[in-house]
Amino acid sequence: MIGTVSLLAASTPPQLLPARELMAFTLASHILLVPFGVALPFITLVMHYRGLRRDDPVALKLARRWSAVMAIQFAVGVVTGTVLSFELGLLWPGMMGRWGDVFGLGFGVEAWAFFLEAILIAIYLYGWRRLKPWTHFWLAVPLPLTALLGAFGIIAANSWMNTPQGFELDANGDPVQVDVRQAIFTPIFGAEYWHFVVAMFLTAGYLVAGVYATGWLRGRRDRYHRLGFTVPFTVAAILTPIQFMLGDSAARAVFHKQPIKFAAMEIVWDTDTHVPEYLFGRLNSDGSISGGIRIPQLDSILAGFKPSTKVTGLTSVPASDRPTAVQATIVHWAFDIMATIGSLLILLALWYGWCWLRRRDLPRSRWFFRCAAVAGAACLVTVECGWITTEVGRQPWIVYNHMRVSEAVTDTRAGSLWAMLGIVMAVYVCVFGAFLAVLLKMRTRWRIADEADPGARTGPHPETDTPYGPRGEPEPAGARTAPGDGSGYGSGSGSGSGDSKGGSS
Repeated sequence: MIGTVSLLAASTPPQLLPARELMAFTLASHILLVPFGVALPFITLVMHYRGLRRDDPVALKLARRWSAVMAIQFAVGVVTGTVLSFELGLLWPGMMGRWGDVFGLGFGVEAWAFFLEAILIAIYLYGWRRLKPWTHFWLAVPLPLTALLGAFGIIAANSWMNTPQGFELDANGDPVQVDVRQAIFTPIFGAEYWHFVVAMFLTAGYLVAGVYATGWLRGRRDRYHRLGFTVPFTVAAILTPIQFMLGDSAARAVFHKQPIKFAAMEIVWDTDTHVPEYLFGRLNSDGSISGGIRIPQLDSILAGFKPSTKVTGLTSVPASDRPTAVQATIVHWAFDIMATIGSLLILLALWYGWCWLRRRDLPRSRWFFRCAAVAGAACLVTVECGWITTEVGRQPWIVYNHMRVSEAVTDTRAGSLWAMLGIVMAVYVCVFGAFLAVLLKMRTRWRIADEADPGARTGPHPETDTPYGPRGEPEPAGARTAPGDGSGYGSGSGSGSGDSKGGSS
């Protein structure tokens, strides 16, 4: 065992570790923004539709403000996503040079979706107070679809790396005769795609609702906070049990298509039946497990619905073809944390649903709102854990069973890569700091707008000069038309005194 580890360490290029750390940091940072990019357009349009359908100025105000957050998030996501695109070619030229023709279409689809989403966001922002209400809404309906299309491209590429197909190898080992359809729709694509998409919607719903749950705990019990909490939380609560079933389906797909990754997820050392399930715990290099909670036969039952199900162990392949004991432990903990948080979110969703069905009202316990306030952050943790499970569990392969990570890494000196990691970390701290500063500034302006007395206001409305989206001069009193007459949005969507009236409803 010691000789094998020494041989592996000797064959590892020195630039592999900094390249992986750089990619991991940028990916972990970018993934924090993805739920807003994928799901916030849909949640915003749900609120927008409610505002138009019920002639609700508070709902329209919320939709307009969420659209501002959506635009700023998109701008920051452009930066972090572009960095990732460059890193794929700069850090992993071996993979892109050899396999890019096979799975590169997914990145092309994502790029097209990105451009379409940018155009539609611009139209949506411009349309407030400039287009007819329903025309504005229907022009924005394709926006969530472009977000889903972008996720389609990225997951198609990632699922191919996990279960590569759609090609043949020539005498030199290079891929030829590419079948694009098979390269996109790999055996694990469906399970991975829907698990990812629902995770983004669930995370965005809990994050947005958490903002208003915090306000509710601080005594802001107006309709603005109630509605801002109820709509996104309802979306997330409905999707939570669905996501749990999708996660179970995805794990079973890994069991069938990537048995060694599944063995790492469940820290299974030897192939066997009646395999126990370990909740947490640590895998040692000799195959023993330290700590954790052992549940007899449960792993085999979860994998194949019966105790006699055979589960492939890590030792079924050579040590050079499987994750190390440390990597397996990392994957196992990430998977267990994800499953634990998902189970707790189901309880939170059931609490909410029970109170709503009984009284048609929100739960009255402050503990419910405390849990709701942290649910969004917990979902971000599960998103990070999901990607750790997917990427670390595939080690040492960058293309499963076809190319190792060490074979794909750049020839750039390790010192240069470590320096680049430091620079990227410093830049990202500034970028995310600016992002949070802008959001806090917007929140302050919105609060001023909601708390100001319309009768005592002598200057321009606090939202007139906000640095997002087009804004016009305040309209004269009496000049505003009723909502739905084709010329404006009424008191709920303009930047005049109607915003304050909506906020105090």
